[in-house]
Amino acid sequence: MKLTIERATLLKALAHVQSVVERRNTIPILANVLLDAKGGLLSLTATDMDLSINERVAADVSQDGTTTAPAHTFYDIVRKLPDGAQVDIETDGGAGQLSIRSGRSRFSLSCLPTEDFPMMSGGDMPVQFSLPAGELRGLIDRTRFAISTEETRYYLNGIYVHTADTANGKMLRAVATDGHRLARVEMKVPDGAADMPGIIVPRKAIGELRKLVDETADSVEIEMSDTRIRLAFDNVVLTSKLIDGTFPDYERVIPSDNDKVLEVKCSAFAAAVDRVSTISSEKSRAIKLAVAPGNLTLSATSAENGSANEELEVGYDDEALEIGFNSRYLLDVTQQIEGEDAQFILSDAASPTLVRDKTDASALYVLMPMRV
Repeated sequence: MKLTIERATLLKALAHVQSVVERRNTIPILANVLLDAKGGLLSLTATDMDLSINERVAADVSQDGTTTAPAHTFYDIVRKLPDGAQVDIETDGGAGQLSIRSGRSRFSLSCLPTEDFPMMSGGDMPVQFSLPAGELRGLIDRTRFAISTEETRYYLNGIYVHTADTANGKMLRAVATDGHRLARVEMKVPDGAADMPGIIVPRKAIGELRKLVDETADSVEIEMSDTRIRLAFDNVVLTSKLIDGTFPDYERVIPSDNDKVLEVKCSAFAAAVDRVSTISSEKSRAIKLAVAPGNLTLSATSAENGSANEELEVGYDDEALEIGFNSRYLLDVTQQIEGEDAQFILSDAASPTLVRDKTDASALYVLMPMRV
C-alpha cells in the first residue's frame, strides 16, 4: 500500500473512527483501525464489536493495499503534524510495519494482520427510510440527556425509537428515561418507517452518531432490523448492535390528570435555578419551588453552605404548592426548550410533573419530584 493524503482530510476521518476504539482492549486487533486503499480512496474502519464506523476519503493512491494500525497512536501522530502538510503512508510488504512520512518527520507503526480484523455483518435490514440530518439531531439532543447510565438496567441505556398511533396520526417517537426523568419527542413517521420494530439504540452509538451528524446537512439513510441499525450519510457508515431488551411501558409514568399550570420565562428560570443551586449539596442537588399565584420562590439549603432563595414573576393562578426537584435535572430539561416560555404542569408535591415547550407540542418531559 502506498498513498499520499492531505493531513486535514486524514485527521478528520481518523477523529471519527478512533473514538469508537476503547482505550483498554483485551483483544489487540480492536485497538487498530483498518486501512484499505484503492481507486483514489482510503477507507478507514474501526469497531468495538458492538459498534462500527467506516469512512471513505479521497487520497492519491499509487499502490492499492490494506493494513491495520494502532488507532489512537496513528491519530495522535497526524494531529501533531503541521497544518497543510501532505502525509505519505506506505506498508513494506511482509515486515508488518506502516511507514508515515510528512516533511522531515518519520514514523513507523507496528501493524496486525488484516484477516484478524472483525467485520460487523449487517445481515438483512428490512426497514429502510431517511431522515433530514437536522431532524435526527433534534431527536437525539432532546432525549439523550435522560438516558440511564445504570448498567444493571441495561434496557434503559439507550434511546427507544418506535412508532405510535396518536390523535395526530402515526408518529415516530424517541424516548429515554433513567427512572428520575423522562424525555419523549415525536415527529411524523417518515416514508418506509411505518412498520419498523421498536428498537433501543445504545448510548455509545447515539454519542458517536451525534458527533458525526453535526457536520452534515444531507439526509441520513437509515436501515434496521430487530438486532442492528445502519446509518449512512456523506462518506460515513455507522453500524451498531441494538440493545436486546424490552423498554418499559413509559406511558404509565406520564401523568394525565395534572391540573395546575405554571408558566415561566425559560431563560430567566434556568438562570435562577443555576444561581440558587450553588448552595445545594453536591450529593442531592435539591432545590425547592414554592409556587403561589403570580409568584415563584426558588430556594436551597445545605448544612455546609447555608441557604439561598430567589423570586420570579410567573404565570400561575392555582393554589399554593411546594415541590422539590434535582436542580441538574431542571437545567437539563430547560436547555432543550427552544421557545421563550416553559410550562410546568403540576399535581402535588409527590407526583410526577410534566414539562413542555409552550410553542412546541412535539416534545414532552416528565420530572419526578424529590423531598427537600
